[in-house]
Amino acid sequence: MIAAQIIDRIFNLNKNNAGFNELAIEVFRFQARQVEVYADYVNQLGINPQKVNSIEDIPFLPVEFFKTKKIVTRGKAHEVVFSSSGTTGMIRSHHYVASTNLYRQSFVSAFKKFYGNPNEYCILALLPSYLEREGSSLVFMVDELIKETKHSESGFYLHNLDELITKLQQLNNSGQKVLLIGVSFALLDLVEQHKMQLNNTIVMETGGMKGTRRELPREELHQLLCDGLGVSSIHSEYGMTELLSQGYSFGKGLFRTPDWMKVVIRDTNDPFSFVETGQTGGINIIDLANIYSCSFLELKDLGKIHPTGEFEVLGRFDTSDIRGCNLLVNE
Repeated sequence: MIAAQIIDRIFNLNKNNAGFNELAIEVFRFQARQVEVYADYVNQLGINPQKVNSIEDIPFLPVEFFKTKKIVTRGKAHEVVFSSSGTTGMIRSHHYVASTNLYRQSFVSAFKKFYGNPNEYCILALLPSYLEREGSSLVFMVDELIKETKHSESGFYLHNLDELITKLQQLNNSGQKVLLIGVSFALLDLVEQHKMQLNNTIVMETGGMKGTRRELPREELHQLLCDGLGVSSIHSEYGMTELLSQGYSFGKGLFRTPDWMKVVIRDTNDPFSFVETGQTGGINIIDLANIYSCSFLELKDLGKIHPTGEFEVLGRFDTSDIRGCNLLVNE
């Protein structure tokens, strides 16, 4: 009941007022009682949840725990298990999601906030590496958004690039708003096969070469895609298996988050302290929609927050695995 009451408030937040901080403290105390792995972690740190009164004092769970632990609220059955992508031999993360409806509410609400109603679009998805395995949270999200469009031409494409090129040109000529979302290497395959001039299309990359190509700096990748598709900017999605919310970039790799999600940057030498705006450090994520799992995660991404409130991903800690989400390193 407590979680249900919190959920009712999550999607009506305004991140610029005190409501976010207050709700984050409530979510923390709930998870410090009800999520066994997180409760043990908090206890090992010697932290009394009732004495935590600011988000600066909330401990962030290292994301690596998802590789070895089942992180879910006590007594809550999972509806689906999402798994991370990775290279052969890499230990994958597993997210035991207790409510697919909650995940759906999160990504649909975020999409509407940043892009408007999905039914205004035809969504074309070029996600071969994700479609070819089970348990992708990205495929689940895009599939649901495709259904929301109710457009007969919306759908997934695997290796049928000729068909996709024809479809993009037809939709462009008709004036239909299009969202083309794709993994980086597949979008490069597309532009190398045929250059286009798309006037009504948003191109969104999800990052990742999946071992098929050398990793490119973000600026180089985006320039190649802009030149090949005839668009002025490349949008990006920042999400991962362990979260239920996503950040979006409208260009230049600067990401915005929905009001129930927040990024803070930790000191690389002291994971329990934070750096100021504009300074580089480790990315910590608060995702309040992740109520039945853990909303406070310490990631292995390096980044910084800009004065505008947007955040930028600058790379990875040297010892971390290469992730399957949007992790393009600037050079």
